[in-house]
Order: sequence, then C-alpha cells, then structure tokens
Amino acid sequence: MKKTIIYLIMTLVFGACTDQLEQRPLTSKELGVFLKTETEVEEYVNSIYAALQNNGLYGLNLPAMGEIPSDNTFDEVPANDAAVFGDMDEFKTIPANGAVADNWRMSYVAIQRCNVVLARINDVTFKADITKNARIGEAKFIRALMYFNLVRFYGDVPLVLDETTDPNVFFGQGRANTLQVYEQIIKDLSESIPSLPASSSQPGRVIKTAAQALLGKVYLTQKEYQKAKTELDALIAPNAHALLPSVEDVFSLSNENNQEIIFAVQFASGINGNTEGSTMYQQFAPSGTVSGAKGHNLPTIELYNKYTQNDARKGAYVALTPSGVPFNNKLKKAEIITDGGSNVVVLRYADVLLMQAEIENELGNLASAQNLLNLVRKRAGLTNTASTTQSDLRAAIDLERRLELVGEGHRWLDLLRTGQAITVMNSWFTANNKPITVSAKNLVLPIPQNQIDTDPAIIQNPAY
Repeated sequence: MKKTIIYLIMTLVFGACTDQLEQRPLTSKELGVFLKTETEVEEYVNSIYAALQNNGLYGLNLPAMGEIPSDNTFDEVPANDAAVFGDMDEFKTIPANGAVADNWRMSYVAIQRCNVVLARINDVTFKADITKNARIGEAKFIRALMYFNLVRFYGDVPLVLDETTDPNVFFGQGRANTLQVYEQIIKDLSESIPSLPASSSQPGRVIKTAAQALLGKVYLTQKEYQKAKTELDALIAPNAHALLPSVEDVFSLSNENNQEIIFAVQFASGINGNTEGSTMYQQFAPSGTVSGAKGHNLPTIELYNKYTQNDARKGAYVALTPSGVPFNNKLKKAEIITDGGSNVVVLRYADVLLMQAEIENELGNLASAQNLLNLVRKRAGLTNTASTTQSDLRAAIDLERRLELVGEGHRWLDLLRTGQAITVMNSWFTANNKPITVSAKNLVLPIPQNQIDTDPAIIQNPAY
C-alpha cells in the first residue's frame, strides 16, 4: 500500500483555486526541508484540500460509489469507462477496478498529507495560535473523513496515523479492524471540534459545524443514538445554518457556499486554464445530451417517479431529458463540459435535519422526529408527514433522504447503515427483471489488487 502514498519529494498540485480559498501555484518541494514556516504550512494544508478534488475522491468517484450500487442511480453506458461504474452497479466489481484503485490511492494520499501537517505543525511558529489550531483541526477532520469513507466501503483498512518517511516500517501490518478505525475517527473529530472556527472568511475550509455534523453521522452509523443527538443538537442550536427558502437556490452556481452548506469540496469553471473544474457534469449526463456525455450514475426512473407533482425538487434536483431519461440537475452545465463549476457537497443542513429526525425516531421521540422531517418536506412544498408510528416514520425518513439527497453520495451508505442493503437491492433487481443477487459478501468493495501485490499482509475481502 505504501508505494502509492510515500514520496520524499512530493509534488503539491493545488486545486480548489476559487477566490475564496486562494492557493499559490507551486511546482515541487523537497518535503524534508519544507513546512518550516507558517506560509509553507498554509501551502501544504491547501494541498490536502486539493487532494479532495481528485477524480479518485470528490472529483468523480465518491459521489458515484455512494449512489450507484443502490436503487437511486444506474449506469446507462458501462462501456464508456471499461465498466468501472457499471460493475459496481451490478455487483461485479473486481480488485483491478480502476475507480476502486483510484479511490483507495487518493484516500491515502490525502491521509499522508494530513499526517505530515500534524507531525510538523507544532514546531512552526504562527502569528496567531487560533490559525494554527484551525489548521490542526482541518487536518484531523479530513483524515477522519477519509477513514470514515474507507471503513464504510472496504471494511477493515490499514490505519496510518504517522507521517510516512520509510515505507518498510509499515509493511506487514495488514488491516486494522473497523472498531479501531472508528475509534480513531471519533478521536480525530472530537479533538478537531474545539480547534475549528465557527465560521471562515474563506468558504471551502472546514469549520466547527462540519466536524459536529460528521461526528454525529459517525455515531449514527454506530447506532449510538444519544451521542449522535448530542452532537447534532450542538450544531443546530446556534442557528449557524438553515434551509434555504427555495430548493432552486441550494445548488445554484451563483449561490454556492450558502447557509445550508456545511462542507463542500470546491470547484470552479474557467480558472487556471480550465483545470479547477470537475468532469462530473460530463460523466453523469445521459448519453447523447451533450458532446462526450458518459451516462454514468443517472437517477433511476423509479426514483424520479417517487417525486409527487407538487414536490419542488422534481425538476430542480432530478429532471428528465426530452426522451424521458432522468438526470442529476444539481450539477450545473459548464461552457466546457469537462470543467464543471458545481461544488461537491459533503455535508449540508438538510442532511443534518434528516439524521436528527432518524435519531429522535430511534430514541422514541416521535413528535420531534415528525417536526424535523416536516421542515424538509415543507421546504419542498409538501404537507406534513402522515406517518405516526415509529415504523412508518422510519420508512418516511428513509424516503425523504432519497428524494432530498439524491446525487450527493448517501443512498448506498444509508442502506448499509440501516441494514437494508441486501433486502432492498434484491427486491429492486427482482422488480426490474435483473438476475442479480446481493449477499453479505457484496457489502464491501474489493481491496485494490495493486495493494495486495505490494503488501501481501493486506488480505483481500472474502468475496474477491
């Protein structure tokens, strides 16, 4: 594994170069003599954010990996990319899958960069301790986010917490169990919360509410409902975030980083020779709609039909082509389709409200669950929920998450978290006359083959 993440000479390719999060264009730096000043630390922290833009992470793969194995989306033209997404769609992913390899590699690149900052920043003098503490918090948050994604997609994973300067030290250690990984995720997020600012003058940076939201989601995933409620209550109470009045405004290019957005990976069109945008609009557009459209990760017609006619999200979030193919309308078209300017939202307030509704319902606080659910429904132009029992509310919240968060990489992870993945997907395949059966062994992705070849102590998941 470490061959992919360890370089004594690192090239810091800076992305996310919006005017909100400015980054200096660097060529290469010798890491052994770098990170000696506040300016150099700032440059290197920016490289952590840049890693998130990579196609292996939020530039392409993660939003698809979080949706396409589910009943939310499908792959229209698998041949367009050697079926790396099509195989996920049909539970045929192999260890040599390119999307899996890129996701794993870039996750550990981002983790290594976080580890470098955390190993060196205490020896650097900053003009203001508040800035140093914020950068420590950012690195811990992003490291936790990477491990949270890894452990949910792959199960046990190597747990690397130190700056890696000698790969030989780490060979033979294998994969840490999920419990250890979750303990570290919780530790990183708990330590980051007091270090992070309540707001930032540079949208795109991690702030306190992002760590609270992610920690709440981690606890919810572990079914630690009271702990999850405590974290999300603390986020909600100060009214730092709110639902925007109109769903049309949430993903507008002219209104990015609005009050509903808690953390988003930044992209921008027409910057630095068209290098700061993403390819997602091209990749996730139905074939034939724009030049070069790939037809990956398209919403299913079944999902589209679940929006009622008076639901404002119908058309705003998921729309139809003239030929009747659904597409993700949260991604906005760019003049150059490979240079999309839509940010990739990782955490937003609607997700928080629906998580809190789920938590309250599981704790037996049905009225609170209804109220939280109704906030999201009301914004969509819908009446209050008719669900009154815990079971019915559980189903209603689950459906609302599908309708509200489609395309944001949540549905498959929600199915895993709630234990519904096997039942829901087998029912979906049966209803759509597809001879595919999902079992427990399909609930994790394969470890990339090149990692197994590099370090045989990293044992493959049983299904592969």
